[in-house]
Amino acid sequence: MTDGGGERKDLAELLARRALAEDAARPDAVERRHAAGARTARENIADLVDPGSFVEYGRFAIAAQRGRREVQDLIERTPADGLVAGTARINSDLFGERAACAVLSYDYTVLAGTQGALGHKKKDRLFELIERMRLPTVFFAEGGGGRPGDTDYPVVSWLETRAFALWAGLSGVVPRVTVVAGRCFAGNAVIAGCSDLIVATEGSSLGMGGPAMIAGGGLGEVHPDEVGPVAMQAANGVVDVVAADEAEATAVAKRLVGYFQGAIAPAPAADQELLREIVPERARRAYAVAPIVETLADEGSVTFLRERFAPEMVTALGRIEGRPVGILANDSRHTAGAITSDGADKAARLIQLCDAFGLPVVSLVDTPGFMVGPDAEATGLVRHASRLLVAGGALRVPLVAVILRRGYGLGAQAMTGGSLHEPLLTVAWPSAHLGPMGLEGAVRLALRKELEAIADETEREQRVRDLTAAAEDNAKALNSAMLFEIDDVIDPAQTRSVIAATLAAAGRDPEPGSGHRFVDTW
Repeated sequence: MTDGGGERKDLAELLARRALAEDAARPDAVERRHAAGARTARENIADLVDPGSFVEYGRFAIAAQRGRREVQDLIERTPADGLVAGTARINSDLFGERAACAVLSYDYTVLAGTQGALGHKKKDRLFELIERMRLPTVFFAEGGGGRPGDTDYPVVSWLETRAFALWAGLSGVVPRVTVVAGRCFAGNAVIAGCSDLIVATEGSSLGMGGPAMIAGGGLGEVHPDEVGPVAMQAANGVVDVVAADEAEATAVAKRLVGYFQGAIAPAPAADQELLREIVPERARRAYAVAPIVETLADEGSVTFLRERFAPEMVTALGRIEGRPVGILANDSRHTAGAITSDGADKAARLIQLCDAFGLPVVSLVDTPGFMVGPDAEATGLVRHASRLLVAGGALRVPLVAVILRRGYGLGAQAMTGGSLHEPLLTVAWPSAHLGPMGLEGAVRLALRKELEAIADETEREQRVRDLTAAAEDNAKALNSAMLFEIDDVIDPAQTRSVIAATLAAAGRDPEPGSGHRFVDTW
């Protein structure tokens, strides 16, 4: 109040300027956004964070274009320089003080979400604070990359901008989730690509260069939606989770952040006796492994990652008795569960992610080994397969391995951190068989001369079947357990309780971000 009892002029000015930064000050821009079936940056942030918890940085920044536009126009049309950013809380009802986070969102209603001069400075400021405060971060990255229209700063290349180095340097320090909706190109795409997990909406397009850059490089005219459609980017492994729209993507981001915020009260789980019948008795019959993952985990807690990429390797985040875990599993419906180059990369990255942020890993094994043959080798299998072993060898968090059916060769070793004795616990189901390689192949290789001496083909193949059956009997999990190659053979219905008890015995995991190691972007 003034001395005369009215509102102070300076406060009135502040409140008026604050109002100009809100969506309500630009109804035309908001209406266009809604007409396109999309939400504003502030609407997404409000949906993500706990009510009243958002502390904004750089609210009054405007586009650095005073040389070509009136200041009042910039205030009204370019609020926050198109980047809404600050600290907040996510999931505080579950995690209390652990709910602190950072959130940033490019505003597509401001110059198509392009990255401006002050926006870069704002990112620099936030990224340094994120590291200092160890804040999990969600970034809504829609936008067209660098903005060529800023005039207020003399530049030639602008390549000294620090934002990308600072953002990349947060890898392995704090978990970072990027949400991509609409069109996300160039610098905005790099924000996504450097993050730990990418959630993209159906219909979005993600690419290192947008149409203007493509045309400028003499590569022809390309529609924005054809640069990197989500169907492509999900199949090639760039996108971790595909969501229907921004509302679902925001909910997924909220859930993903929650895995890195710690344990919660145990939730109900499915009837564990269902696991006794889930693996077919016929050894060659394929089956879906996702229901096993969902049965072992707390109900509704599982998020599958990169589902459309390398489907022979299932990766997921979930909870077991409230504790967040990473889960690997072979899917026998694809390549019979053999580990391909893509599958090895997919599994190795999940291991790195879990190791960086203190999540135990559960590995569900049913593999004949690594994929072999000239076609497989042409993919660089030697290096990609070894990558999974190296990731496992560096693992510091608890690992529990469960052999569901087949545990053969180097592929099985890779699924168990390099050796059956590397996990804190390695158990098998009664349906499991173990061996140094596929048993029929081992028979044909070891007894080649004997088999070649059998002239009749029918008789020869019957001999192979007989010998393979004998080898399978010897390879039973119970026989492996008798030689203490594995720790136990268990009733499948006990699996969840055995995993939970082992993780409880392991105690606390390494603090997230301790002994800093970056998480490979791939």
